[in-house]
Amino acid sequence: MLENINSIAFVFASQAIVFAILSFIFFIYYQVYRRKYVQYWLFSFIALTGYYLSNAFLHGNNSYLFATNYLQLFYAQVQQSSLYLFLVFFLFGVYTAKKQKKPHRRIYKLAISTAIMLGVTAASFYAFDENNTFNRFYFNVSLPSFIFACTYLSISFYLYVDKKPHFSSQLLMLFCLLLGFRYLLYSFISIVALIEHWFSYMQVALLYFDVAAYNTLGFFLLIWIQGAERNAAVHAISKAQYLGKHDSLTGALNRKQVMEKLSEVLVLASERKSLLAIFLIDIKQFKFINDTYGLKTGDFILGEFAKRLNNSILLPKAVGRLSGDSFMFVLESNRISSIERAPEHLHQLVNRSFKFNKQEVHIQASIGYCVYPKDGSEAEELLQNANLALHHAESNNIPTTLFEPSAQLYGRRMLIVEKELKSALINDEFVLYHQPQLNLFTNRLEGVEALVRWQHPEKGLLLPSSFLDDIDALNMNSEFDNYILDKACQANARWFKKYKRRVAIAINITAIEFQDPKLVTNIQSLMLKYQIQPKYLELEITENVVMTDISKAMNTIVSLQNMGIKVSIDDFGTGYSSLAYLRKLPIDKIKIDRSFISEVAANDSDMTIVKSMIELSHGLGKRVLAEGVETAEQLTILRNLGCDAVQGYYISKPIAEEDLAKYLVKRVN
Repeated sequence: MLENINSIAFVFASQAIVFAILSFIFFIYYQVYRRKYVQYWLFSFIALTGYYLSNAFLHGNNSYLFATNYLQLFYAQVQQSSLYLFLVFFLFGVYTAKKQKKPHRRIYKLAISTAIMLGVTAASFYAFDENNTFNRFYFNVSLPSFIFACTYLSISFYLYVDKKPHFSSQLLMLFCLLLGFRYLLYSFISIVALIEHWFSYMQVALLYFDVAAYNTLGFFLLIWIQGAERNAAVHAISKAQYLGKHDSLTGALNRKQVMEKLSEVLVLASERKSLLAIFLIDIKQFKFINDTYGLKTGDFILGEFAKRLNNSILLPKAVGRLSGDSFMFVLESNRISSIERAPEHLHQLVNRSFKFNKQEVHIQASIGYCVYPKDGSEAEELLQNANLALHHAESNNIPTTLFEPSAQLYGRRMLIVEKELKSALINDEFVLYHQPQLNLFTNRLEGVEALVRWQHPEKGLLLPSSFLDDIDALNMNSEFDNYILDKACQANARWFKKYKRRVAIAINITAIEFQDPKLVTNIQSLMLKYQIQPKYLELEITENVVMTDISKAMNTIVSLQNMGIKVSIDDFGTGYSSLAYLRKLPIDKIKIDRSFISEVAANDSDMTIVKSMIELSHGLGKRVLAEGVETAEQLTILRNLGCDAVQGYYISKPIAEEDLAKYLVKRVN
């Protein structure tokens, strides 16, 4: 049917070499850019090289119509399989280049398997049957032409409806449209005009057309790659410039840009003689949200809150993110009344629920603000004053605080104290004193309570009353509690190593740390680190800690008890709960507050109250320890009332570790 076979074979061989070179160029591009779509197009041109190479062998042996041996059948199978593989990889490359994601692995494997099976099957039908040349022609030429036509037209339509077309995409769209019509027309003509004398001439013409077309396709794809990488570079530069000014998570201005933007807004406000309010907003207990709902939920809340601030009806002049959960909101107005109403609006933005992954999260925030020009004239000064107001709001649990000049002194003091406390933690300046606890039934040491002191480098040894309130005001409770827990466990391990004696040590835990979901895990890690048995560790919590969230507190207590750690209620009787709660709480010990013990020998009412506490606690299966025992008479009364243990100055004052040795060495074998 075709004439001049050897010249056609030479054309196919030449094209195989050209496409091999193009494949090498795509390989170089893939090594440089590491784009998946470039890899797919590399595979497609390798397949096209195989197609033209197998065609050269077939036409060189005059066996392009039917096979005369199994080697020629193999060439035909390679030819057909390579043709379909080219189409599959080309299609995957276009999809990946546009969608920026790989096709599903199952679809990928299925498409490749189908292409190979289709190619092998089509080449095998009537392979050795000289009388079925026409049927073989339909399977090997007409069918692939129809499939190629449908595929190219689909790609053309896909690129046409693309929402973000570019020059290379439009070139490829027109090219695929042209090839689609070429294959569709040829598929139709090959069926109705196969025996016409002019059909062979048309085949030769299309052969050279395809040679030119696929060479052109290679250059179009190279243009696509160059353009895509140039656009990626431009996008990366733009993104870098954007991130240089904005927070990557929320899109709000970063801290550096906050200062620049605030300075610009101040100049404009000064020219317009208008007021400027700088609001600092801090989300409460954001660490708790991250720990409870997960970091993704926390990130979503930050991003969503930033959007709410930017889209506020108050039309802010600037919105910035200063730190993890702290935002700045700048408002310009001509009336002070408008500024005074703004905090209510900001609280509404915060309090509106956040919904993420079928979870509804509610948060609260503290707000501190100052007003230009009354509270300052420079950006740095205004930001500092707003921060002082925020600190006052957080320390006193007030929703909103306007800056007052008197807050400067307090704020400056707290800044100094915060620096000192953090330095003390780093330099390990806190030391533990231990107050022994006496078991009234055995008259032996039952355990010790760890009490912290600060060995200040300048002020000497400081009692807790001089720094615990500051730790609470600075929201350092969690960090401080973990520090004390570590020191207590370390001391317990040291006693065993030095005196071969295990002593139970009681540690006070604040409300914030007790509500931390990581508390149980942290304690497990400490026990493993210092090789401490759970029965030698006791956590003391106040009634108010429990009543903050009784259900959650009970879950934490149960988890600790399952580990073997004892939990006791400290300062019992001073909180706002009643003895009825003892029935619900799965605690081990009740510590009666010293205020009831101080008058127990002289006041019948106090003795009655203490007696009732002891009897009720025993009735519920809980042990009782009395604090603040300072006289022999108090000790005798408590012993007669059935109290299990005592601690106080009559037994021993809080003592340093070296003085505790006299209790530790008195071990009865």
